[in-house]
Amino acid sequence: MTDTPNIEEDHFNPIDESRLLSPQRATHRPRILLLYGSLRPRSFSRLMTEEAARILTRLGAETRTFNPTGLPLPDDAAPEHPKVQELRDLVSWSEGMVWCSPERHGAMTGIMKTQIDWIPLSLGGVRPTQGKTLAVMQVSGGSQSFNAVNQLRILGRWMRLLTIPNQSSTPKAFLEFDEDDRMKPSPFYDRVVDVMEELVKFTLLTRDNKDYLLNRYSERKESAEELSKRVNQKAI
Repeated sequence: MTDTPNIEEDHFNPIDESRLLSPQRATHRPRILLLYGSLRPRSFSRLMTEEAARILTRLGAETRTFNPTGLPLPDDAAPEHPKVQELRDLVSWSEGMVWCSPERHGAMTGIMKTQIDWIPLSLGGVRPTQGKTLAVMQVSGGSQSFNAVNQLRILGRWMRLLTIPNQSSTPKAFLEFDEDDRMKPSPFYDRVVDVMEELVKFTLLTRDNKDYLLNRYSERKESAEELSKRVNQKAI
Protein backbone atom coordinates (compact mmCIF):
# COMPACT_ATOMS: atom_id res chain seq x y z
CA MET A 1 0.00 0.00 0.00
CA THR A 2 2.85 2.43 -0.74
CA ASP A 3 2.04 3.10 -4.39
CA THR A 4 1.52 6.89 -4.56
CA PRO A 5 2.17 7.95 -8.16
CA ASN A 6 0.54 11.36 -7.65
CA ILE A 7 3.14 12.42 -5.10
CA GLU A 8 6.11 14.40 -6.38
CA GLU A 9 9.04 12.80 -4.59
CA ASP A 10 11.19 15.95 -4.67
CA HIS A 11 8.76 17.63 -2.29
CA PHE A 12 7.69 14.65 -0.16
CA ASN A 13 9.79 14.59 3.00
CA PRO A 14 9.95 11.95 5.73
CA ILE A 15 9.15 13.16 9.23
CA ASP A 16 12.30 14.49 10.89
CA GLU A 17 11.76 13.24 14.44
CA SER A 18 14.90 14.86 15.77
CA ARG A 19 13.74 18.26 14.53
CA LEU A 20 10.20 17.67 15.72
CA LEU A 21 11.00 16.32 19.18
CA SER A 22 14.22 18.14 20.01
CA PRO A 23 14.02 21.70 18.69
CA GLN A 24 16.19 24.49 19.95
CA ARG A 25 14.23 25.88 22.89
CA ALA A 26 13.51 29.57 23.42
CA THR A 27 14.10 30.88 26.93
CA HIS A 28 11.76 33.88 27.03
CA ARG A 29 8.38 33.70 28.73
CA PRO A 30 5.42 32.56 26.59
CA ARG A 31 3.75 35.64 25.09
CA ILE A 32 -0.03 35.58 25.40
CA LEU A 33 -2.48 38.14 24.00
CA LEU A 34 -5.95 38.39 25.53
CA LEU A 35 -9.02 39.71 23.68
CA TYR A 36 -12.45 40.34 25.23
CA GLY A 37 -15.77 41.16 23.64
CA SER A 38 -17.64 43.85 25.55
CA LEU A 39 -17.27 47.60 26.13
CA ARG A 40 -19.58 47.81 29.13
CA PRO A 41 -18.09 49.62 32.17
CA ARG A 42 -18.41 46.38 34.13
CA SER A 43 -17.63 43.94 31.36
CA PHE A 44 -17.57 40.37 32.63
CA SER A 45 -15.62 39.16 29.61
CA ARG A 46 -12.97 41.78 30.48
CA LEU A 47 -13.00 40.75 34.14
CA MET A 48 -12.61 37.12 33.05
CA THR A 49 -9.59 37.97 30.90
CA GLU A 50 -8.09 39.88 33.82
CA GLU A 51 -8.41 36.77 35.98
CA ALA A 52 -6.92 34.71 33.16
CA ALA A 53 -4.00 37.14 32.84
CA ARG A 54 -3.26 36.83 36.55
CA ILE A 55 -3.22 33.05 36.28
CA LEU A 56 -1.06 33.13 33.16
CA THR A 57 1.43 35.38 34.92
CA ARG A 58 1.60 32.92 37.82
CA LEU A 59 2.30 30.20 35.26
CA GLY A 60 5.26 32.15 33.88
CA ALA A 61 3.70 33.82 30.84
CA GLU A 62 3.98 37.43 29.70
CA THR A 63 0.53 38.85 28.96
CA ARG A 64 -0.92 41.81 27.11
CA THR A 65 -4.61 42.68 26.80
CA PHE A 66 -6.10 44.62 23.91
CA ASN A 67 -8.73 47.24 24.74
CA PRO A 68 -11.22 47.29 21.81
CA THR A 69 -12.54 50.76 22.64
CA GLY A 70 -12.18 52.91 19.52
CA LEU A 71 -11.57 50.02 17.15
CA PRO A 72 -13.48 50.79 13.92
CA LEU A 73 -15.68 48.34 12.09
CA PRO A 74 -13.92 46.30 9.40
CA ASP A 75 -13.79 48.20 6.09
CA ASP A 76 -14.95 51.40 7.82
CA ALA A 77 -11.36 52.61 8.24
CA ALA A 78 -7.98 52.03 6.66
CA PRO A 79 -5.68 49.32 8.03
CA GLU A 80 -3.36 52.16 9.10
CA HIS A 81 -5.88 53.21 11.77
CA PRO A 82 -3.98 53.38 15.11
CA LYS A 83 -6.24 50.86 16.88
CA VAL A 84 -5.99 48.42 14.00
CA GLN A 85 -2.20 48.74 13.99
CA GLU A 86 -2.11 48.26 17.76
CA LEU A 87 -4.13 45.06 17.48
CA ARG A 88 -2.08 43.67 14.59
CA ASP A 89 1.20 44.46 16.33
CA LEU A 90 0.01 42.60 19.43
CA VAL A 91 -1.04 39.59 17.37
CA SER A 92 2.40 39.52 15.71
CA TRP A 93 4.04 39.78 19.14
CA SER A 94 2.05 36.93 20.64
CA GLU A 95 2.75 33.22 20.63
CA GLY A 96 -0.71 32.35 21.93
CA MET A 97 -4.04 34.03 22.48
CA VAL A 98 -7.10 33.97 24.72
CA TRP A 99 -10.45 34.96 23.20
CA CYS A 100 -13.27 35.64 25.68
CA SER A 101 -16.69 36.76 24.47
CA PRO A 102 -20.07 37.27 26.05
CA GLU A 103 -22.88 35.33 24.42
CA ARG A 104 -25.39 37.74 22.91
CA HIS A 105 -28.46 36.53 20.97
CA GLY A 106 -26.93 33.06 20.94
CA ALA A 107 -23.63 34.13 19.42
CA MET A 108 -20.38 35.95 20.08
CA THR A 109 -20.64 39.72 20.18
CA GLY A 110 -19.98 42.01 17.23
CA ILE A 111 -17.15 43.57 19.21
CA MET A 112 -15.43 40.19 19.46
CA LYS A 113 -15.95 39.43 15.78
CA THR A 114 -14.69 42.90 14.77
CA GLN A 115 -11.38 42.28 16.50
CA ILE A 116 -10.96 38.92 14.81
CA ASP A 117 -11.98 40.33 11.42
CA TRP A 118 -9.24 42.96 11.65
CA ILE A 119 -6.61 40.24 12.08
CA PRO A 120 -5.52 39.39 8.52
CA LEU A 121 -4.76 35.89 7.30
CA SER A 122 -1.65 37.29 5.65
CA LEU A 123 0.34 40.41 6.50
CA GLY A 124 3.32 41.30 4.33
CA GLY A 125 3.83 37.67 3.37
CA VAL A 126 3.58 36.55 7.01
CA ARG A 127 0.57 34.70 8.40
CA PRO A 128 0.27 36.33 11.82
CA THR A 129 -1.99 33.72 13.48
CA GLN A 130 -0.93 30.47 11.83
CA GLY A 131 0.53 27.92 14.25
CA LYS A 132 -0.05 29.98 17.39
CA THR A 133 -2.08 28.59 20.26
CA LEU A 134 -5.58 29.69 21.24
CA ALA A 135 -7.84 29.26 24.26
CA VAL A 136 -11.54 30.18 24.03
CA MET A 137 -13.85 31.30 26.83
CA GLN A 138 -17.30 32.83 27.16
CA VAL A 139 -19.53 34.41 29.76
CA SER A 140 -23.33 34.28 29.76
CA GLY A 141 -26.02 36.30 31.47
CA GLY A 142 -28.28 33.26 31.75
CA SER A 143 -27.88 29.50 31.78
CA GLN A 144 -24.73 27.83 30.58
CA SER A 145 -24.25 27.72 26.83
CA PHE A 146 -21.43 26.90 24.45
CA ASN A 147 -22.54 28.79 21.34
CA ALA A 148 -19.88 31.50 21.57
CA VAL A 149 -16.95 29.17 22.28
CA ASN A 150 -18.06 26.88 19.45
CA GLN A 151 -18.06 29.84 17.06
CA LEU A 152 -14.68 30.98 18.33
CA ARG A 153 -13.32 27.50 17.67
CA ILE A 154 -14.50 27.67 14.07
CA LEU A 155 -12.77 31.03 13.62
CA GLY A 156 -9.61 29.72 15.28
CA ARG A 157 -9.49 26.79 12.90
CA TRP A 158 -10.12 29.07 9.92
CA MET A 159 -7.17 31.21 10.99
CA ARG A 160 -5.02 28.10 11.45
CA LEU A 161 -4.58 28.55 15.17
CA LEU A 162 -3.86 25.56 17.41
CA THR A 163 -7.00 25.75 19.56
CA ILE A 164 -6.50 23.78 22.77
CA PRO A 165 -9.05 21.10 23.74
CA ASN A 166 -10.20 22.69 27.00
CA GLN A 167 -12.50 25.73 27.20
CA SER A 168 -14.43 27.80 29.74
CA SER A 169 -18.10 28.80 29.78
CA THR A 170 -19.39 30.70 32.81
CA PRO A 171 -23.18 31.10 33.20
CA LYS A 172 -24.81 33.92 35.17
CA ALA A 173 -21.48 35.68 35.24
CA PHE A 174 -22.93 38.55 37.29
CA LEU A 175 -23.05 36.13 40.24
CA GLU A 176 -19.46 34.97 39.85
CA PHE A 177 -17.66 38.26 40.63
CA ASP A 178 -17.48 40.05 43.97
CA GLU A 179 -17.76 43.79 44.69
CA ASP A 180 -14.03 44.16 43.97
CA ASP A 181 -14.54 42.66 40.50
CA ARG A 182 -12.63 39.51 41.39
CA MET A 183 -13.92 36.09 40.41
CA LYS A 184 -15.23 34.10 43.35
CA PRO A 185 -13.94 30.61 44.19
CA SER A 186 -16.04 28.07 42.27
CA PRO A 187 -15.80 25.22 39.77
CA PHE A 188 -16.06 27.89 37.06
CA TYR A 189 -12.95 29.61 38.39
CA ASP A 190 -11.19 26.25 38.58
CA ARG A 191 -12.00 25.67 34.92
CA VAL A 192 -10.38 28.98 33.98
CA VAL A 193 -7.23 27.84 35.81
CA ASP A 194 -7.37 24.54 33.91
CA VAL A 195 -7.67 26.30 30.56
CA MET A 196 -4.80 28.70 31.20
CA GLU A 197 -2.57 25.89 32.45
CA GLU A 198 -3.30 23.91 29.30
CA LEU A 199 -2.71 26.94 27.09
CA VAL A 200 0.76 27.55 28.53
CA LYS A 201 1.67 23.87 28.16
CA PHE A 202 0.58 23.75 24.53
CA THR A 203 2.35 27.03 23.80
CA LEU A 204 5.61 25.76 25.25
CA LEU A 205 5.26 22.49 23.34
CA THR A 206 4.62 24.07 19.95
CA ARG A 207 6.10 27.56 19.72
CA ASP A 208 9.64 26.38 18.91
CA ASN A 209 8.33 23.91 16.33
CA LYS A 210 5.91 26.26 14.59
CA ASP A 211 7.88 26.59 11.35
CA TYR A 212 8.37 22.83 11.04
CA LEU A 213 4.80 21.98 12.01
CA LEU A 214 3.57 24.33 9.27
CA ASN A 215 5.93 23.02 6.59
CA ARG A 216 3.49 21.36 4.17
CA TYR A 217 3.93 19.21 1.08
CA SER A 218 1.42 21.19 -1.01
CA GLU A 219 3.09 24.51 -0.21
CA ARG A 220 6.58 23.16 -0.88
CA LYS A 221 5.33 21.90 -4.23
CA GLU A 222 3.61 25.17 -5.09
CA SER A 223 6.64 27.23 -4.09
CA ALA A 224 8.90 25.12 -6.27
CA GLU A 225 6.57 25.57 -9.24
CA GLU A 226 6.44 29.34 -8.75
CA LEU A 227 10.23 29.49 -8.47
CA SER A 228 10.60 27.52 -11.69
CA LYS A 229 8.27 29.87 -13.53
CA ARG A 230 10.21 32.91 -12.33
CA VAL A 231 13.67 31.49 -13.09
CA ASN A 232 12.71 30.15 -16.51
CA GLN A 233 10.67 33.08 -17.79
CA LYS A 234 11.94 34.38 -21.12
CA ALA A 235 11.45 38.06 -20.38
CA ILE A 236 11.30 40.30 -17.33
